[in-house]
Amino acid sequence: MNSIAFGIIIGFLFISLLVLFCILIVKLYMNKVKNYTQQLFQKDIDFQKAINTAMVETQEQVLNNISQDLHDDAGQQLTYINFQLENLKLDYPNLNDVLWPLSQSVGHLSQSIRSISHSLNNQLLLQQDIVKAIATEVERLQKNPKKKLKLSISQSARKELSANEKIVIYRIFQEIINNCFKHAKATRIDIQIKTYPAFVLSVSDNGKGFDYPVVTDGKRTLGLQNMEHRARIIHYDLVIVSKVNEGTTITLSEKL
Repeated sequence: MNSIAFGIIIGFLFISLLVLFCILIVKLYMNKVKNYTQQLFQKDIDFQKAINTAMVETQEQVLNNISQDLHDDAGQQLTYINFQLENLKLDYPNLNDVLWPLSQSVGHLSQSIRSISHSLNNQLLLQQDIVKAIATEVERLQKNPKKKLKLSISQSARKELSANEKIVIYRIFQEIINNCFKHAKATRIDIQIKTYPAFVLSVSDNGKGFDYPVVTDGKRTLGLQNMEHRARIIHYDLVIVSKVNEGTTITLSEKL
């Protein structure tokens, strides 16, 4: 009788150990699957970051090339044209009244091209504060009589940004303004910048707006995709709030 009871106990312990062993095997397998999935996910994230970074670097190189061409080619040609106009003024003083408006227009065009060239060149951007760079660009855009731009800056403490952050923030700002002018048909644009405790750039317009939920379902424009890719590269949040006929607000903020 005792031997039977002992055998039952031994069998029970054996089965218990077998079940426990199976549980450990399953747990180890699940952990291995989880770790493998995380590795695949991280590799996918790293791969996407690499693609985004390469894309941004390519775009920056193209913009720098355009900036150089504007400065070296268009800028020099306008300087030559202005030089010719000044010679005409000296040779034909009686044409001064006719040539003066043309000379003024060439001068304004030359200044505009110089400003655009500077805004496209990231090396010039890196040499100045991002808030000052945006303020300078706003000042240039305010010369458009059909658009009313207002800039508000809350800079209670200076926020030091990396070179990559400066370039990305400025390019996103340019993309937002381009959308306001080209697509939204906005007449009023309000720009707000906060530098403390985190950098925040918010741009609101009174344009025609769009159905953002529909756009996020696979119909995003290249401009929106560029902004999203750039924001992810510097680990910033990009929030878009838009309604048809009610305007759009886009906020780029540093994650705390």
